[in-house]
Amino acid sequence: MFIEPAETQAAALTVEQSARLDVALGVIAGAPAEVKQHATASALRDYRHDGVRVIFYATALGSILIVTYVEVDEAVESS
Repeated sequence: MFIEPAETQAAALTVEQSARLDVALGVIAGAPAEVKQHATASALRDYRHDGVRVIFYATALGSILIVTYVEVDEAVESS
């Protein structure tokens, strides 16, 4: 589940960026407790990998992830 501003941020992504975000969300969903805690808010988790950043928290039972922030860098073309 996305909340603002994550919903607006996700809506502005390109198709390629959305695909990369989907992969990251799959990794997060597989083991949300393994993602490091956010530096300033211990209830939040901060996932960063390959130009994708997702800040989220899990519900009490851990079955629902609430995404509060997403960021996906532009793909870098190899030369």
